Amino acid sequence: MKNMMIGVDLAKAVFQVHGALRTGEVQFRKKLTRKQFPAFMAQQEPSMVIFEACGSAHFWAREMEALGHKVKLIAPQYVRPFVK
Repeated sequence: MKNMMIGVDLAKAVFQVHGALRTGEVQFRKKLTRKQFPAFMAQQEPSMVIFEACGSAHFWAREMEALGHKVKLIAPQYVRPFVK
């Protein structure tokens, strides 16, 4: 597994995707549509993918695990401290 974490902010139509090394060095920031998101993630090497726990996050977690990524769901109250 690559030494990268990918944080995803899920929304209705557009997802914000942020990739960073575990040292904090930013690799990419992208704004993707629902249709573009699975294709983009399929191109990434297996990484840790982090979602805020919500209804759609469980669906996307299963999709990411099928692509070989490791998924972590974070409770909403811990998202802000995680970003910092």
